[in-house]
Amino acid sequence: MKTRRCGAGLVAALMLGLAACSPGGLSGERDGPFAPGTRPGAEGVDGLVVGHRLMAAGEYELALKAYYRAAAQQGATVDVLSAIGSADLKLGRLNQAEEMLRRAVKVDETFVPAWNNLGVVLMNRGKYPEASRVFRTAFALDSGQSDAIRQNLTLALAKMHKPGYAAPKDEQFSLVRRGVGDYLLLTKH
Repeated sequence: MKTRRCGAGLVAALMLGLAACSPGGLSGERDGPFAPGTRPGAEGVDGLVVGHRLMAAGEYELALKAYYRAAAQQGATVDVLSAIGSADLKLGRLNQAEEMLRRAVKVDETFVPAWNNLGVVLMNRGKYPEASRVFRTAFALDSGQSDAIRQNLTLALAKMHKPGYAAPKDEQFSLVRRGVGDYLLLTKH
């Protein structure tokens, strides 16, 4: 029994000794600005990039948290607000998504993804006339370049004129911003 205790004590002492030697380990700089083990001057990963990757992986709640971290670092930019609104949309939080996307289009009235995603929210809420107006705005700002926005506009117009019209079974379209200028059309079957 004594041998085991001595062995365990020796291992514990060795571990503490190694921790004390590591940068930031058991150092005397407890009031320093850096957490133990971090490198001073190292840059963190952009919360928007992390959020976009999590959205692509279907981790919408984690993406939302990453977008909020980006908001804390960068402020309420159009990119951040649009990303938060898109995550809320994927989580089914339509009121929050609509609020964030409306804020995004107020920040930058030319930001196509925010207009399109606002249209998707409005479609999901049954506000077809406003959704078609929003999709028209997105389509015009995009100069008709995106097939996804054209499809969303066509669906909104069909729903507005014939409320009983249904898209192909269980198919919803949404446009999510990824990176600086790439768009990804996500379909949900």
